Amino acid sequence: MARIVVAGAGAAGASVAFHLAELGADDVVLCDRGSIAGGATAKAMGGVRQQFSTEAEVRLAQASIRFFEELGLPFFDQVGYLFLATSDAGLRELEERAELQRSMGVPVVATAAPGWMRSDDVTGAVVCWQDGVADPLAAARELVSRAAAGGVEVREGEDATKLAADVFVVAAGPWSAEVGSHLGVELPIRPLCRQLLETEPIAGLPRDLPMTVEAETGFHFRRRGDRLILAMNDPAPRWGFDEVVDESLFDDRLERLVHRFPAAAGTSIGRAWAGLYDMTPDAHPILGGVAEGVYAACGFSGHGFMQSPAVGRVVAEEILGLEPSFDLSPYRLDRFETGAVFPEKLVL
Repeated sequence: MARIVVAGAGAAGASVAFHLAELGADDVVLCDRGSIAGGATAKAMGGVRQQFSTEAEVRLAQASIRFFEELGLPFFDQVGYLFLATSDAGLRELEERAELQRSMGVPVVATAAPGWMRSDDVTGAVVCWQDGVADPLAAARELVSRAAAGGVEVREGEDATKLAADVFVVAAGPWSAEVGSHLGVELPIRPLCRQLLETEPIAGLPRDLPMTVEAETGFHFRRRGDRLILAMNDPAPRWGFDEVVDESLFDDRLERLVHRFPAAAGTSIGRAWAGLYDMTPDAHPILGGVAEGVYAACGFSGHGFMQSPAVGRVVAEEILGLEPSFDLSPYRLDRFETGAVFPEKLVL
């Protein structure tokens, strides 16, 4: 059987390797220049949602949620994803997206603002209790462990492009364009720096606090232990590989948090870090064959961790010539030749 080398041992690459082994491939190498899940996956927010704005992304998320449910605690906590609107226009957009999602079987419902939330400026909210939050590093390492148990050779601190391979999988996140160039493939992916802020401990955080997202601003937060993690788009996109924290935004983010979650009053930022999104022009991933013997699982635009179970399965199926779990045509590389017209709007 062909030797398959997977470049990148984050969530996406680990999932591809795991599913290859599960489907019967017996010569698979999972390789990373750094450490296992030590790149973008380790720095991810960890949200797992099905509430996207395009059918293609909803289907990808639906195919992934079942795997996270099977993982369960401590890897995945099904506390829900709450989107709230603070304007009539924002509420209309929420309702339109919810209608699409419900038509596809996602159990999204309208809901009242929870008691812990300041809601005098909230015009409406929707929630999917099937969604939730996960530990990206732990979940990715679990996938790697399962892959290794299935016979996958795992290598750290090694350049995958230097290895002999019959089949190559590019799953290197923001570094995928560089890896692709070594293989003679141009991948329209560029890195975008994003930062996350973690508060000091906050007493009495609700155990079932959902991921909470302000639809208009994109400001969102989740519970991790006795702390909250906050995120929001920067005022101007920061393109490039520099993973730098902008401390000048701390006060603004804390003000937004306290406005929405008054119980956080008096807290401060205890830790902050920056990571990279692997962005494509339409914020959809590039999946499947991209050249003879070369496959892609990259360009997730901030959604790689939550989409990794489905992606790993379907890319492995294509590599092995099996019937695919779902249609990959919306994610083919050649869509950019004609101009992709289905941009994902919910990039958080």
